[in-house]
Amino acid sequence: MTEPKVGWKTSEFWLSAVAILLGLVMASGIMESVDETSIWARIVGGAIAALAALGYNAARAKVKTGE
Repeated sequence: MTEPKVGWKTSEFWLSAVAILLGLVMASGIMESVDETSIWARIVGGAIAALAALGYNAARAKVKTGE
């Protein structure tokens, strides 16, 4: 069995980082519109960031345990 790559050298890290950053931008309200859907965009952005972080952590844990 080969040793797993360092976390930041994996494609999962970079894809998760992009998803987290986009989610945080949405959640921060930087791209805020004037209508009432802006609160939902913030909620969805926060959910995207949280789920991407959890998904990355779960994937790395699976790699580290060798499952």
